[in-house]
Amino acid sequence: MIDLKTNYLGLQLRTPLVASASPLSQEIDSIRHLEDAGASAVVLYSLFEEQLRQESIELEQHLTDGTDSFSEASSFFPQPDEFRMGPEGYLNHIRRAKEAVSIPVIASLNGTTLGGWAKYARQIEQAGAAAIECNIYFIPTDPEVSSSAVEETYIDILREVKIAVKIPVAVKLSPFFSNMANMAKRLDEAGADALVLFNRFYQPDINLDELEIQPNVLLSTPQALRLPLTWIGILYGRIRANLAATSGVHGHEDVIKLLMVGADVTMLCSALLRNGIDHLEKVEAGVLEWMEKHEYESVQQMKGSMSQIRCPNPSAFERAQYMKAVKSIQHVVFTNREAWRVLSGH
Repeated sequence: MIDLKTNYLGLQLRTPLVASASPLSQEIDSIRHLEDAGASAVVLYSLFEEQLRQESIELEQHLTDGTDSFSEASSFFPQPDEFRMGPEGYLNHIRRAKEAVSIPVIASLNGTTLGGWAKYARQIEQAGAAAIECNIYFIPTDPEVSSSAVEETYIDILREVKIAVKIPVAVKLSPFFSNMANMAKRLDEAGADALVLFNRFYQPDINLDELEIQPNVLLSTPQALRLPLTWIGILYGRIRANLAATSGVHGHEDVIKLLMVGADVTMLCSALLRNGIDHLEKVEAGVLEWMEKHEYESVQQMKGSMSQIRCPNPSAFERAQYMKAVKSIQHVVFTNREAWRVLSGH
């Protein structure tokens, strides 16, 4: 009997297949469907810092409008600093999801600055979330902000949330650091229970008819797998935090590769949006078939077997792979050039 169990954020999961934050988790029926199809946990769609800030502004406006004319009007409402801020809908969704399924429900907070995270993180914990994923989507554009200041923002946000809650906290981050390995180590030391690698960098597009900047969200492709594959392979065994892979996870082979470099879980989003929730069943069946064929008895046996730390010469790992890649491109160019010469008679 092949054992697919894995541990993530202090939770024992049936398999490494986790549904990452997406519109699929906006409806309770869809969350039930994810569980039925084989998801071992689900990360809810993200609650954005801008939503918290906007709701706070709107509440302040409602509490103060008209009080100049009617002094007693303010007595009908609690003072702003006493009011429990935050979209109640998200908290209710956590409660309903937790009641509807038996798999862990992980909340997602998306933001870039300090303030408000801690208070709402506590409310999320009280609503019953099994863990919190801090999705720190921060693309600095101010030339006066140093890289060290950017890194401190990540550390400060993590510390603020960790102080506020007792449930595990994961950090979803981008790869855009001058030393990704050092940043991972610092987040680990600051108390991150897991690192989710990586957040995708969404670039805008230009509408040439309307002459406007507009969002252009593209679903990931299997090629996006290479980035988390590389860094999970480098970080495995060097930090205590769990490692979750996201972006580019489409089929069972992607899952197997990520487990081999050291991932604790693999998160699917684009593949489910493109192929439907039942695609999870095919991925799990493919993993089981491959493991049986190659005589693996468990995920734990497989995990980290192809990581950098298992490489005979770890210090040469990145350079060797770079050289191989360059040589392979040169070979393709040379082969295509020779084929063209033969076909054209030159």
